Amino acid sequence: MFSKRSVFRCVACVLLFAQALLPVQASALSIGEERKIGEQLLYSIRRELPVLDDPDIHQYINALGRQVLENIGPQYFDYRFFVVKSEQFNAFAAPGGLVFFYTGLIETMRSENELLSVLAHEIGHVVSRHIAQRLDKGSKVGAVSILAGLAGLALGVPSLSQGLLVGSMAAGQAINLQYSREDEEQADRLSFGWMQRMERDPASMQEMLRTMRRITRYRMGGEVPQYLLTHPNPEARMGYVESLVELDAKRPDHKPYPKADDFAFLRFKYRVLLQSMDQDRLRIHCANTLASAQEGSQQAVMAHYGLALLESEAHNSDEALRQLAAVQARYPERDILEVDRAAILINANRMAEARQVLDQAVRRDPTDMYATSLLIRVELQQGNTDRAEQLLRKLQAALPEYPQLYFDLGQVEANRGHEGASLFYLGKYNLYRGRDKIARQYLSRSSKDTSVPEKLRNEAKVILDKLEEFDKGT
Repeated sequence: MFSKRSVFRCVACVLLFAQALLPVQASALSIGEERKIGEQLLYSIRRELPVLDDPDIHQYINALGRQVLENIGPQYFDYRFFVVKSEQFNAFAAPGGLVFFYTGLIETMRSENELLSVLAHEIGHVVSRHIAQRLDKGSKVGAVSILAGLAGLALGVPSLSQGLLVGSMAAGQAINLQYSREDEEQADRLSFGWMQRMERDPASMQEMLRTMRRITRYRMGGEVPQYLLTHPNPEARMGYVESLVELDAKRPDHKPYPKADDFAFLRFKYRVLLQSMDQDRLRIHCANTLASAQEGSQQAVMAHYGLALLESEAHNSDEALRQLAAVQARYPERDILEVDRAAILINANRMAEARQVLDQAVRRDPTDMYATSLLIRVELQQGNTDRAEQLLRKLQAALPEYPQLYFDLGQVEANRGHEGASLFYLGKYNLYRGRDKIARQYLSRSSKDTSVPEKLRNEAKVILDKLEEFDKGT
């Protein structure tokens, strides 16, 4: 049953949500073209920047995105959310429902609500089709130029530092990819309403904007953060969001929002920082957090989690397990910590113990692809090829763009003496790692090998055709 507060908020936000469902103005980009440009952009980003394809990180950020989307209704696109390893302070919504978060931005965040506020804001831009609406029917700027501009913004190309995409100069055509003040207000208004509906405190939007303002001032005279090139004027946005917060507080039934539990966010953040930050710097960060945070607080406890990750990475398994035990003592009901314990055991080559933990985890939650991916490592190391392949097929259905699974499938096929099929999977592995030259070589060979199952040969040909299409910009 819905609470009276939820029903009131739902009704109060109807106008905001309805706005997202109204027909957008005619544009030169169709829905299909948007999807295609988004796919090509992801291909470009994979070539230039490491995407953190860790199943655990992927599960968290996409589950958070689905929480927002459940409050919006049917959409044109299948949204996908990615974390990109880059020091840039940036988040980027691309055509086709692709949303990218850069590790440099995640590093500045302190709570799940702050991450959620940025995520919802970027969804607001996609829902409103702000980039598509910048093209009128008479525009002579083609999809190739749009893709080039978007890739420049996503990758931080200096020549596009002002967010200006120049198309046919002879025709005087130019598209400014910088969001307007109206675009930003609409995205903020939508995300504010969605957070209300989720009973998440939208005041966290202010906190992120304060962070943006602080970073802007700190870098004054230097390079402007990439996020602020496409999302300009945080001061104006802050004033607008503050007015929304004030109006929200004056509602007749206003009550404090439930306090958010940041366990999952802090765990996610430390796993991101382990893969993106210098380890000495991360160790100092954990030590400073323990020294400054109140003893027993969530921030202090999760700093032990960060230390556990660092010790495991250094193969100090006993110390890693000790640090993790401090977290488990505080959160004994968090089953995911048992999966983390199994990961430490794997790094210590204690495979039998890890397998026992992971078997229980997968039985407990068959949808946990993090536990599944770890169990695959154990089964492969123990020579259980058939079980490993069974788990890999399950992982492939859930995370079809996870590179490591194709490397592992390639190993399985190689061990069986199926060289052609092994090359096919190694081609897909390199494709999703952004190594398209190597991917083409492997896929081309497998597509011509009659020993390879017809289904795989045909898939290889489809991928090669798509890569050629991308190269031509068609």
